[in-house]
Amino acid sequence: MAVTREIFEEAKRAIIYSLDEKTSLCAPFLSVVPVTGAAVSVLVTRAAQATICSSDSTAAHLDELQFDLGEGPCWEALSSRRPALHSDIQDEAQPSWPAFANAVRGSEVHGMFAFPLVVGSLDIGAVDLYSSTVGDLTAEQVSDASALAQLTGWQVLRRLLTKNPDDEDGSTHSRREVHQATGMVLAQLGVSADEASLLLRAHAFSSGRSVREISNDVVERRLDFSTGASQ
Repeated sequence: MAVTREIFEEAKRAIIYSLDEKTSLCAPFLSVVPVTGAAVSVLVTRAAQATICSSDSTAAHLDELQFDLGEGPCWEALSSRRPALHSDIQDEAQPSWPAFANAVRGSEVHGMFAFPLVVGSLDIGAVDLYSSTVGDLTAEQVSDASALAQLTGWQVLRRLLTKNPDDEDGSTHSRREVHQATGMVLAQLGVSADEASLLLRAHAFSSGRSVREISNDVVERRLDFSTGASQ
């Protein structure tokens, strides 16, 4: 499957504008990577898991299995922060996720390729791609999918946080501290002010704390988004 740079750039645009245009985050991956199906999932914690989109029932089922079992390629990718690339899970003698491998043994699923959704120090979820045929991805395909996953991480955060508005208490001190923390995160990661603000809100959402509390940690240097260090 030959993918032109025009197709790749269109896939990137589709992800960037997916929230505004209410389009699928899965379809761009299928236009770039030669696989059968795709799913995008949130794995903020093992207690907060959800499938954002799936291209077909098999992709959705693979996500559900990994949620239920607490193991599989998506967890592997997220824990390592690297792509989990498996050309044929039916033929792996000693997979690192035996329960999941046993659950899909004998199915149509052969290749599975998972890419972590990571933004700064935040682990958000994963993109799961599956193939009904045996085969590896090329280095270029892995690179393209990784680039799309990086963009997808931001869009998943935006989708999550449109339903979880900022919980500042409205005080002058709180707003000033949040603004200061936003500037510090901007400097740490070289992102825009909007993206830095989004990261503060996302960290608050994933940790069950307020934006003000997270901002205080950043200002007091107990939390550094560039390293993920937290004291």
